[in-house]
This record gives sequence, structure tokens and C-alpha cells, in this order.
Amino acid sequence: MRVSPARAAVVGHPIGHSRSPDLHRAAYAVLGEDVDYAAHDLVEDQLPAFVDARRGDPAWRGLSVTMPLKSVAAACADELTGLGAAVGAVNTLLFRPGATVLGHNTDVAGIVGAVRAAGAVPAAPTAAVLGGGGTATAAVAAAGLLGAGRADVFVRSAARAERAVEAGRRLGLPVRLRPWEEAAGALAGYDVVVSTLPPHGADELAAGFAATAPATAGVLLDAAYDPWPSALARAWEGAGGAVAPGLDMLIFQAVDQIRLFTGRSLGEPLPREQDVIAAMCTAVGRPIRVVPAVSRPRP
Repeated sequence: MRVSPARAAVVGHPIGHSRSPDLHRAAYAVLGEDVDYAAHDLVEDQLPAFVDARRGDPAWRGLSVTMPLKSVAAACADELTGLGAAVGAVNTLLFRPGATVLGHNTDVAGIVGAVRAAGAVPAAPTAAVLGGGGTATAAVAAAGLLGAGRADVFVRSAARAERAVEAGRRLGLPVRLRPWEEAAGALAGYDVVVSTLPPHGADELAAGFAATAPATAGVLLDAAYDPWPSALARAWEGAGGAVAPGLDMLIFQAVDQIRLFTGRSLGEPLPREQDVIAAMCTAVGRPIRVVPAVSRPRP
């Protein structure tokens, strides 16, 4: 009798654009894991019941969580990893024996991996974050893992950055808020810049940045990946910098989800890990990325 496959899924709204099914299915094929990975379109008030209906079901491994559900997902978890608690939002829910659910944030590792794969980063880089929403909290944590002594967060409204400031406090990383109007003239001076803005959210900034005739050797990660290249990515490359798209972040954060969904620990290498990442890159049309030397976030 054929054993039913294990199950996992990505949840969010809207979900039709998600590349997570492509990434996970490619990875499980290389690993020889029989995991049925689907996508479910859910809004915030639907997630708790969806999670509860799968508690204790041995077929279910976990959920990848995308916007706008990351804060709600943290509340759905019975326990958070240290990093998940520090960031205050989770993008991964792991179903465990005993009908308990663990929440973790793999976006941090995704940002670190994508940045390191894109270009050289100094041991103690200067780091800037554009935007103050949910992904900005992960970007602040990633800045600390990359060795930054402080994260500068450029926002239009200081109130929107409260979660990023609080995440920095919990992680012991000072966060300095800077006015949005200063970003165009300041970004070229940073070693690492992470834009957490939605598609086209940085287009006006990109024009202002290009108008300053900048020169930079820094690395930009633009979390938006459709359309690509973004106006900001084009301007950054034009100034001499290295660029990583949000797809690379998505790839590297998925690697840690796959570890968890296949019963491994966060620090445990996957079998044929480079082959797994190569298959994931191919599945979403990205050049094959070499596994960077990434400092592992503490679970």
C-alpha cells in the first residue's frame, strides 16, 4: 500500500504570485522526500483556524508564511525560537509531535545568505534598511548577523518603525531612524542596504539616488522581485554596486524551512545541499548561487 505523502504549504494573501511551491518542490525532488507542497490563500482571521485544524496531524510538516500573516502566525505558535521572538514575526510554522506548533523566522538567514552571495561584505559593515514594516525587523536582525554595529532605518514615519526599533533592542543592536528625505543622498555610503519596500515603492527614491551621480561598492538587497530589475536595482548597479533580488532571499530562507520540514535542525546541512540550492535557483530562473559562509541565526 502506498504511503500518503507528507504535507506542507505556503499561506498568505494574495498567494498566486508565490514562488515558494516552485522552490520547495524542486528541493524535495533532489532530496527524494515525498512532500506535497501547496499554496493556500488566507487572510489574517482565517489563519488560526487553519493552523488548529492541522495540529496533531502526522502528515503535516509545516507552513511557510508570507504577507500579511507573519504577525498573526507568531500568535498561532505555542512556542517561538529565540530569533522568532526577537523579530516579533515568523514566516515558518513547524508542526511538532504532541499537537504543538513552533514559530521561527527564516527571513533573517535568507537576507544574510542573499547579501553574502551577491558580493563582498566587510567584517563590520555599515547597514541601512529602507522601510519600517514587518520585513524591516528581519533586516535589522540580519544587519546584526552580518556584523553591523548599528542599523540605520529610513522611514517616512517613525511610528511605522516601532517594531524594527524594538527588534533591535531585543537583539542588542542599536537602530537609528533617519528621515526618508535623506536616503537618496546617503545610501551610496553604506556597505549593505536592504530595501523592504513593495514593488515600485522605491522608484522615486531610485531617481533621486541616480541624480546624485553616486559611486558605491556596497551590496543592495531589494526584497521586491517582480518586476525585476527594479528601478532601485538598476540605479544601484549603475553606481557600481552589487545587487541581490528578493528571489535570492526567498531561496536562502526556504533552505532553512526545508531543513525543518524534513525533520532536521537549523544547523544541520541538507544532503547534497548545493545541488538542492542549484535546483531551486533553476526552478525560479536565477543563476545558480554558491552556498555562502553564513553565520547561523540562533534558533
